[in-house]
Amino acid sequence: MAIGPERAGRPQSLSNLREAALVRTPTGIDELDRVLGGGLVPGSVVLLAGEPGIGKSTLLLQAAAGLAAGGAVGAGRDVLYATGEESAGQVRLRAGRLGLLEGVPGDRIHVVAESEVGRIVDLAQEMRPVVLVVDSIQTVTVDDLEGPAGSVGQVRECALRLMEVAKREGISVIVVGHVTKDGTLAGPKTLEHLVDAVLSLEGESNASLRLLRATKNRFGSTEEVGVFEMVESGLEELADPSRAFLGESNEHAPGSVAGATLEGARPLLVEVQALVAPGGYGSPRRTSAGIDTNRLSLLIAVLGRRAGVGLGSHDVYANLAGGLSLTDPGLDLPLALALASSMRDKAVAKDLVAIGEVGLLGELRSVPGLERRLREAARLGFRTAIVPKTRRGGPPEMPGMKVLAVANLREAIGHALADAGPADGAKAAADGG
Repeated sequence: MAIGPERAGRPQSLSNLREAALVRTPTGIDELDRVLGGGLVPGSVVLLAGEPGIGKSTLLLQAAAGLAAGGAVGAGRDVLYATGEESAGQVRLRAGRLGLLEGVPGDRIHVVAESEVGRIVDLAQEMRPVVLVVDSIQTVTVDDLEGPAGSVGQVRECALRLMEVAKREGISVIVVGHVTKDGTLAGPKTLEHLVDAVLSLEGESNASLRLLRATKNRFGSTEEVGVFEMVESGLEELADPSRAFLGESNEHAPGSVAGATLEGARPLLVEVQALVAPGGYGSPRRTSAGIDTNRLSLLIAVLGRRAGVGLGSHDVYANLAGGLSLTDPGLDLPLALALASSMRDKAVAKDLVAIGEVGLLGELRSVPGLERRLREAARLGFRTAIVPKTRRGGPPEMPGMKVLAVANLREAIGHALADAGPADGAKAAADGG
């Protein structure tokens, strides 16, 4: 919101406030623009965080190339890339691998190896670039302030000075931030409060898929997600990310069930995997990757008490394929079915998708965006869906898909495993434990 200059500084009623036109600068990377809300807002400060080697600098160089070339519209503009972690030569090597040394990006991306924020600000005021990239906020310092780089005082003061030049000159500023060993953003919490948007680049360093999320965005939604694949030539956008998170094997083993999640306006199909094994001595193990362990323990208890699938003495392992990490309650039902499938050693049909939240009483609850999730599943070739039964009428109708509305978890397991035979001739392992 912007207050009219003739009445600046005076209180106004909400009805009299005028909204300033929000101009965005596309980066030329659709997945990044999606998370930002359509592009960079002039005068904004964006913080990009992620683990070492996840691809932060690669993403920013590619975005700088798109901005220098003009993004989706208009003529190209200059980009200033200030690096405190690497030498200018190292940045050049990365740019060479990305194919950015020739043409417009090679001419309009200006690199400076500088760690003093005053010097960086002076260069930005002199050049007036469309975007200033600072890699990273933990390596820049203020000369007239005591303390080493990365200290609370230095990080706060550097962020303040970069924010001032962004607002005063109308320059979009992107700063890279380090993360701690537990995955949280390093530095004072003030840093996150000062910036306009906080983006997080996630993924396993030994896997190819990367997810970009916004945990804060003053100019857009925080629910959108961008999906990339790390290839030899850099980060490549995935136009159809659902296929990337589904299993590629032709064999469909017990313990694998497809689920549908919703990330902002984008539905994604994911493969939920579970393995149930006889427990040894001591307490049984509960291990998960990409799934909340507390939620896994809750579903194990509900399965044993409400659905006759006793897992109390078994070791349980759960995983989301592709390195995803999600908290969507709509994945409760596919996870519960995967656990039952592994316990009974019966494979669920490969063209079946499950969507729904599981309650403590074993009842199934509907989740937002059910029709969009089902539509995406039908597009990818799924022919059967198990969804919660609601009081508002029957389930959504999907051409080419049989949608089964069930009331509770026991009924869902009955439908999912009804036509499944024991895998590899093995007998179902102790139904109900």
